[in-house]
Amino acid sequence: MIETTIHGEIHELRMNRPPVNALSPDLLRAISEGVREAPGRGARAVILSGREGMFSAGLDVPVLLELDREALGDAMEAFFGAMEALADSAVPVAAALTGHSPAGGAILALFCDWRVMAEGPFTIGFNEVRVGIPMPEVVVALARRTVGPRMAEKLCVSGRLLEPPEALEVGLVDELAAVEDVVEAARLWCESTLAPSAFAVDETRRRTRSDLVEFVRKYRVGDEQRLSDEWFRPELQATLRELVARLKGGGSEEVRR
Repeated sequence: MIETTIHGEIHELRMNRPPVNALSPDLLRAISEGVREAPGRGARAVILSGREGMFSAGLDVPVLLELDREALGDAMEAFFGAMEALADSAVPVAAALTGHSPAGGAILALFCDWRVMAEGPFTIGFNEVRVGIPMPEVVVALARRTVGPRMAEKLCVSGRLLEPPEALEVGLVDELAAVEDVVEAARLWCESTLAPSAFAVDETRRRTRSDLVEFVRKYRVGDEQRLSDEWFRPELQATLRELVARLKGGGSEEVRR
């Protein structure tokens, strides 16, 4: 599910779960493990990437719909665990957004230090409300930190997905590159963090990113419980099953809306 490519002191963790890198519990745990173990394997920076055209379409709804309450709780724990692993990474992490990055894909990317997005017909954002899922507290806090309170309100409440130029303009991503150059652009950014004193970079990151770790730890228990409870609301179950049926019928355009 994760393919590792070594670029010297920069380790690329490439999500490889066709067709859309949907975030299953196993993939989320693999991301957490890869990020936490990378420094011990010699990495001074990490790239989290996807396949060309698709970073991640978000949580694996078809899989999650088949889980009972206990198993869903474990899945939510894996999701928040991946958030915390990225937020608390001992080394810088660049997200190479190689394509679409809605919902859970956008959430994981925003816990990274730097985000390079592919130019082209791709989108990123928080579209959970469009299928009836209230935004978790930690995501609202993260969005406010990233784009400011008013823009965060607009994006979270509307569920609108942004194309690359607008995502760059509002600060949802930090850089744009041709789809074939996204990983290289992320690698160059990582390389730029290796030049100064490692101690200075690591200590400054710890101080400037401490709020990200606090967001996860502050809201995690409540968010996991609320998401688990809301997941089994009959109205949401019906909406999600309709969504899955459309996707199985070839409605790939859902990813972009």
